Amino acid sequence: MSSTAQSTASARRVVFPFTAIVGQEEMKLALLLNVIDPKIGGVMIMGDRGTGKSTTIRALADLLPEISVVENDPFNSHPSDPELMGDEVRTTVQQGGTPTVVQRKVQMVDLPLGATEDRVCGTIDIEKALSEGVKAFEPGLLAKANRGILYVDEVNLLDDHLVDVLLDSAASGWNTVEREGISIRHPARFVLVGSGNPEEGELRPQLLDRFGMHAEIHTVKEPALRVQIVEQRSEFDQDPKPFLEKYQSEQNALQQSIVNAQTLLPSVNLDYDLRVKISEVCSELDVDGLRGDIVTNRAAKAIAAYEGRTEVTINDIHRVITLCLRHRLRKDPLESIDSGYKVEKVFGRIFGVEVAEDTSTKNGTGVKTGVR
Repeated sequence: MSSTAQSTASARRVVFPFTAIVGQEEMKLALLLNVIDPKIGGVMIMGDRGTGKSTTIRALADLLPEISVVENDPFNSHPSDPELMGDEVRTTVQQGGTPTVVQRKVQMVDLPLGATEDRVCGTIDIEKALSEGVKAFEPGLLAKANRGILYVDEVNLLDDHLVDVLLDSAASGWNTVEREGISIRHPARFVLVGSGNPEEGELRPQLLDRFGMHAEIHTVKEPALRVQIVEQRSEFDQDPKPFLEKYQSEQNALQQSIVNAQTLLPSVNLDYDLRVKISEVCSELDVDGLRGDIVTNRAAKAIAAYEGRTEVTINDIHRVITLCLRHRLRKDPLESIDSGYKVEKVFGRIFGVEVAEDTSTKNGTGVKTGVR
């Protein structure tokens, strides 16, 4: 590591290590799968206050390996993939130029609750455009989040229109800003993570359906586990360096697993019969549209790749199907989200496997007791 890289690393804010986080397995799995395959479409994390939602997401961003970006580019453009480049970089590359490349940590962009559409999408300076004849664009948070993670805390309190804009960009991978006949488009490929507390209201079913996965988290009930979490946090706060060193080898191993999974993902095969059964589950649960089928297929492949396999098993599907479908069953905005029991029941019948009776997540760790 160069001295510049070392000084940058030491200047960075110290983040609690991902591998040290106790419990909340459902949330951690959903986040990891979205990092392996961002096309899953993001995660909506719903749960009690003070259960480590933002700590986990920051820890995930910090865990990810550095990426190659074009220096001084506002969109974190990829040096060779045209789908992840801003217009200027693409033009330079097409004309045979070679942009300067630097290694940078994956960005985690926090969307403030009071953010305006201009702040999120960026703005076009019309005066400059008319007087100087150039497309003067002031990039927003979506530009900064390209190739990174966009985190929206209390997403259920965000203006519906803004949520729509975010979800559109997350789905298409592009952000388009139009004003007075001038249009600017830039790549906006990011993992969208929303979190919220159900007590403060649910998202509309139409918006919920756009999130790839829905993870539920609960306060840990077991006293011994609570003590362990509190002790870990105070140990980290008192002296982060030795605490980080203690988990460094686990962090490196997990980082390598993510890289390996991303490489292996295109080779993973999901058998036709299993795909038909996934669609049967969606059809029987009366899931609107085909997003549920697509996301379950992608998530099952991602979990197989994460575990170093090229063939998806029934158990892989079992472990992700509730995360992918539970939030798509709501037809009435006033209805609460199913904990997963309905999905489990239908899955068991169609796939011909026995599932445990109690599949609630009340064990406080966020692990479904029926999925093992």
